[in-house]
Amino acid sequence: MTDHLGSCLCGTVRFEVHGDFDSLYLCHCHHCQKDTGSAHAANLFSRSAELIWLAGADAVTSFTLPGTRHNKSFCKLCGSALPNTQIAGLLVVPAGCLDTEISISPTAHIFSSSKAAWEGGIGEVPTFEGLPD
Repeated sequence: MTDHLGSCLCGTVRFEVHGDFDSLYLCHCHHCQKDTGSAHAANLFSRSAELIWLAGADAVTSFTLPGTRHNKSFCKLCGSALPNTQIAGLLVVPAGCLDTEISISPTAHIFSSSKAAWEGGIGEVPTFEGLPD
């Protein structure tokens, strides 16, 4: 069994995940673009892993977009995306909220028909290890 630790940006919420992830999807749908403010969401999915809140469970809230299955759990204080158990039998963990490394590679890009137009040439732009001068 694999254990993973995670937290929000401000450190109020801390959690652990016991078990393995089944997949890592990079979702390009418009909903994920809006709630991440980025080109896509990177979410880990598991039907068997167990989520345990270590601290700050009372600071976790969720939002479900009316008329959809799109749901986001986040810290009330800093807004960081956090694990979601709103779909019965499925744990969804934003990959970026983990503090431990994961060994799973992305399974697939999903909703690629909704990719942001500016994402097309992203592999061709300069790369910096920190903030450029």
